[in-house]
Amino acid sequence: MLSRIITDHKKGFISAILICSMLVGVLCGCTQNQTDHAEESAIKTESSYSEKRESVMPSSSATSEAFTADTPIRDVINYHAFRNYGRLIFPVNESYFSGSTLGDLNLTWYSEIRPEKTVEICNYMKDHADAGDVIFYDIYTDEEKAADPSKNDTGLFFFRGKPGVKFAVVSAGGGMVYVGSMHDSFPHALEISKMGYNAFALIYRPGWETAMEDLGQALTFLYDHAKELDIDMNNYSLWGGSAGARMAATLGNADDLLYYTGRTDIPQASAVIMQYTGHSETSKNNAPTYACVGTSDGIASWRTMQNRLNMLTSSYGIPSEFHSYEGLGHGFGLGTGTAAEGWINDAVKFWETQSK
Repeated sequence: MLSRIITDHKKGFISAILICSMLVGVLCGCTQNQTDHAEESAIKTESSYSEKRESVMPSSSATSEAFTADTPIRDVINYHAFRNYGRLIFPVNESYFSGSTLGDLNLTWYSEIRPEKTVEICNYMKDHADAGDVIFYDIYTDEEKAADPSKNDTGLFFFRGKPGVKFAVVSAGGGMVYVGSMHDSFPHALEISKMGYNAFALIYRPGWETAMEDLGQALTFLYDHAKELDIDMNNYSLWGGSAGARMAATLGNADDLLYYTGRTDIPQASAVIMQYTGHSETSKNNAPTYACVGTSDGIASWRTMQNRLNMLTSSYGIPSEFHSYEGLGHGFGLGTGTAAEGWINDAVKFWETQSK
């Protein structure tokens, strides 16, 4: 069995590979402006991010009316019903997104952002928050956040399905330097909830170790609060794109689940759903896995993904399903309007098949 206890050296190496691969993707398919933007952001300090966000003030156009493509992003962040979690709807590290309105939002390394979906997600959150529904949950206690202020930038956005049914946890990508939820986890969670399942989009601290810790903590929180959340802890699934897919694959392994939660009572995921990542480690303790990627992805090789799934099935008998989409690049999200459109329906069917 491959050792599942990852050393600090290995974690640092993997994080470096992730960031380097992201930069390769930028050089291959993004504009020079994005490249300069990413390089500049890499030298900024955390304090500068905090100062920038604290300087954002609500504009006079903030109202209780529905958000539109012309709504300023800052009005969404500061919408009164979102309270202190509005700042987590968009990347905390603002150097990785641009645009002043919902309609012109851009996220580094993502090219298939759909303004209509961004608006739909923000209005979904607004409508539920206005109605008094809890749509955001802290995963750490006030004491834990006081001891480590970085934990203030974590939590779970809840997209409700039918009461008492199973759930999915979706982790967005972002090269382990930011969290691209508006394109890489919120849309997935919303669509999963429309199918009747509960879905949670995780806001985590970028960085290999902190990301895994936060996903482990999220699963611990969900297990301990399953009754009040009215969710079924059995047969849950872990989803992710790019860096988030690595998170899903790692915590989908029974050994790593134990390592990052320290709990023997939390069940293993019944399925892992992965998009566009070069994660290659395999073990007999991996969960059944669905994966999809574009053949023109300059960051994640479709061959690497296919080989891994073939290994899971041929060597360990673990169910798997692989899809590649001709000519499609990195970070396609739901794939609306592309060759990948509808993939999420296939993924949910795979998850349902693995449910006991």
